[in-house]
Amino acid sequence: MKDKKGFTLIELLVVIAIIALLLAVLLPALKKVKEAGKRAVCLSHIRQLSMAWRLYADDNNDNICAANIGHSPYGWVDTMDVADPIDVQIQAIETGMLFPYCQTIKVYRCPTVPRTELRSYSIVCSMNTNPGGSWKGKVLTKMGQVTNAPSRIVFICEGKVTNYAFSIYYTENRWRDIPPIHHSEGTTFSFVDGHSDYWKWRDQDTIDFAMGVSGSSAVQPDNRDLTRLRRAIWGSLKN
Repeated sequence: MKDKKGFTLIELLVVIAIIALLLAVLLPALKKVKEAGKRAVCLSHIRQLSMAWRLYADDNNDNICAANIGHSPYGWVDTMDVADPIDVQIQAIETGMLFPYCQTIKVYRCPTVPRTELRSYSIVCSMNTNPGGSWKGKVLTKMGQVTNAPSRIVFICEGKVTNYAFSIYYTENRWRDIPPIHHSEGTTFSFVDGHSDYWKWRDQDTIDFAMGVSGSSAVQPDNRDLTRLRRAIWGSLKN
C-alpha cells in the first residue's frame, strides 16, 4: 500500500502567498465596484428628491419649498438631529413639504451613511433660504425665477444630517461649508431640470480642506472646484 503524500510546508506557503496576492489585487477592484453601486443608488435618490421639489412648485403656485429647515413652515423636511431616534427622524421627514411627493423614507439618505441616519441630503443656499447676507447672491423663491435650469443645483449629498442649506459664498472663492468628500473624493448633486450628476473634486486644495489637513485654508482663489460650484449654485459669479 502506497503512502498518501500531502502538501509540504513550502507548497502550503506558496498557495497562501498566491491567495494573498490575488486578494491584494481583487479587493481594491471590489471596493470600487461596491462604491460605484452605492453612488448609483445615491444618484437615483437625489434625482427623485429633485423631481419631488419640482412637483411641489407645480402644485403651489410656482413657489419652491424652504431650504433652511426650522426657519419656515414650508421646509422641505422638518428639523431633525443625528442623535434622534428613528421614529423622530421619520416624523421629521413625513412632516416636510416634499413627503407627499416622495413617500419612500430610504430615498432621503445615501447608502454610504450609517443606517441610524435617515437623511443625508440638503438643498443649496440659493433656493429659498433666508434673504439677506452680504455673502449671498440672489435667493430664489419661485421656479419661474430660475434661469438655465440644467446647470443650477438644487440638492447636494452632504453625507450627514443638517438642518441648514448647504452654503457657499457668492462674493468670493472661499468655502463657507465644508465640501462633502464621501463618494471617492467627490459627491452627488441634482439639478433644477431633474437630472443628477456626480462630481469628483479635481483640486487637491478641496480635498485637503475637506479632510482637515493642517495648513489648508477656506480661502482658495484659484480653486476650480469652488468656482464651478459657486456658478452652479448662484447661476453666476460676482468676481
